[in-house]
Amino acid sequence: MRFAMSERRQESELLDRPAHDPGELAVNLHDLERINRLLGGTAVILTHLTWLLDGQRPDQPLTVLDVATGAGDIPVAIRRWAEQRHLRLSVIATDLQPQVLDYARHHGASDMPLVRHDALLPPFPTGSIDVVTCSLTLHHFAPEGAVALLRELARIARRSVVVNDLRRCWPGYWGARLLALALAGPGHRMTRHDAPLSVLRAYTPDEALALARQAGWHSAHVYRHWPFRLALVMTEGGGSRPLRRSG
Repeated sequence: MRFAMSERRQESELLDRPAHDPGELAVNLHDLERINRLLGGTAVILTHLTWLLDGQRPDQPLTVLDVATGAGDIPVAIRRWAEQRHLRLSVIATDLQPQVLDYARHHGASDMPLVRHDALLPPFPTGSIDVVTCSLTLHHFAPEGAVALLRELARIARRSVVVNDLRRCWPGYWGARLLALALAGPGHRMTRHDAPLSVLRAYTPDEALALARQAGWHSAHVYRHWPFRLALVMTEGGGSRPLRRSG
């Protein structure tokens, strides 16, 4: 290998392109949904929501905004989680690409608001959303763009922000390579290409925390999650839990 894991890669992923073959995109989004479900992405969001909303009164309404929602699987899981706890929670999902929103609309998110917008230009007033979530998106931005994204997420949030992404590390990279090998069918071309590259483009926990501080987060905390995920969390009161070292 001619690259060092200490250096973040800059190449664009296939998913970053403005137009896709509809069938290939659908397979990729389905792959990402399964990866979130089986490899901890959904669990990261629900774990932090459980902590952040501990003690929430069932009769108190809440709003959650999922930015760059992709397949829409995480906002669907959030809504199911809230229903199980009898919470009055409204979920909004957003993405830039119309094809992606169409997929989400036809795969479980049809009865929630789906809004098209650039993640860096969200059309929501300051402090208008209780909790803002964003998954597998931070690594798509170079540092200056990542800071702009985190600044906007924090601007919208009334209470908390939870950013869920990959961690750049060798085990995560080789795990992504094995995943790519397992997806041998021609329809999985995007996933095979993007999965290892996503890890190489991801930020380390220290880098993510530094980005949050540059974005003006006054209460930024980073957590490691199994197997190769991180959560970057902003809380209204500044409370935190110890950084998880597992995974």
